Amino acid sequence: QVQLVESGGGLVQAGGSLRLSCAASGRTFSNTPMGWFRQAPGKEREFVAGITSDGGSTYSADSVRGRFTISRDNAKNSIYLQMNSLKPEDTAVYYCAAKAGIGGIYTRAISYDMWGQGTQVTVSS
Repeated sequence: QVQLVESGGGLVQAGGSLRLSCAASGRTFSNTPMGWFRQAPGKEREFVAGITSDGGSTYSADSVRGRFTISRDNAKNSIYLQMNSLKPEDTAVYYCAAKAGIGGIYTRAISYDMWGQGTQVTVSS
């Protein structure tokens, strides 16, 4: 079992940057594929970026590719989401998620077994 806690959200102007962190507890973190999702008011939760258990491969949604970067540090039991060139449409609650078992990158929320509580990101125009 993995417990997840996100941090790093906040209010930023358009064009600015934020770095989200997700701290995980649990002995199986290094074997766990991870992902970032977001959910804006009135919208469904959507995939942002995913990373394999060893960090060797990543994949990002078209809407954030080139602006957001997912990474992980298994020694620190953490994953990160570096967000640059933020836009008002990036405003949402951002969640990190973990999938039990070794695997690749998963873009569907239903594929993940564990979720953090979320952190709010607000981008002003």
